[in-house]
Amino acid sequence: MAVNSPSHCAAQLSRCLRTRSPFSFPNPTFSRTGFFAEAPTPRLVSVRCQKPSPDGFRSRPSTSLEDSEASNGSSGSSSASAVVDFLTLCHRLKATKRKGWINHGIENPESISDHMYRMALMALTVSDLPGVNRERCIKIAIVHDIAEAIVGDITPSDGVPKEEKRRMEEAALNEMCEILGGNMRAEEIKELWEEYESNSTIEANLVKDFDKVEMILQALEYEEEHGKVLDEFFLSTAGKFQTEIGKSLAAEINSRRIST
Repeated sequence: MAVNSPSHCAAQLSRCLRTRSPFSFPNPTFSRTGFFAEAPTPRLVSVRCQKPSPDGFRSRPSTSLEDSEASNGSSGSSSASAVVDFLTLCHRLKATKRKGWINHGIENPESISDHMYRMALMALTVSDLPGVNRERCIKIAIVHDIAEAIVGDITPSDGVPKEEKRRMEEAALNEMCEILGGNMRAEEIKELWEEYESNSTIEANLVKDFDKVEMILQALEYEEEHGKVLDEFFLSTAGKFQTEIGKSLAAEINSRRIST
């Protein structure tokens, strides 16, 4: 489609207004003959020349953030309040240290959120796998231990049956999602958590492996930093990796452990 350039548009506008004051435009009421039916009313206007888009059509004016918030009424402020309440609760994930390391005498060990963050980095950086949704893996890694903000880090040494641990964490997750507002994002968090717990997808399989990989990598780092032997973490994960990526990462970590 042929489109007149902005300079051509300006030239035509200049010719049409040559005999009139540069600060006045006629009343836009036309007679049949094409002349103005009423005397022009002087007024000050501004004209902006907008460059056409590549397809020949003017782009629609963007909607400002203020306009968007205004159209939503007061929902923006209530949503912000819910999000801040949720994030404040999640602060406990930053403050709560992983109990397995505490039980082995590690001073100032990693927090729950430290653990989840490096798992998310694993999902971000490993090689692509056919049919695997990398973004979903990152999301699962971020939320898989989120219920521990309420129930804490429950380890096998606590003697809590697996079914009871799941019940406690699910109840905590539901409480957190209610704080968030029970909206679409809250439902997504529930869905991601359930997917991980049930180990029902290839993404969940991979993140389950990342959970173990992150743990043995941290164990290796603590062995080197504190001069400890943390065999328990390596023995408890041996032979339990489900994916080739998980097996490859675990093999690399074990190889480095042997060589040190």
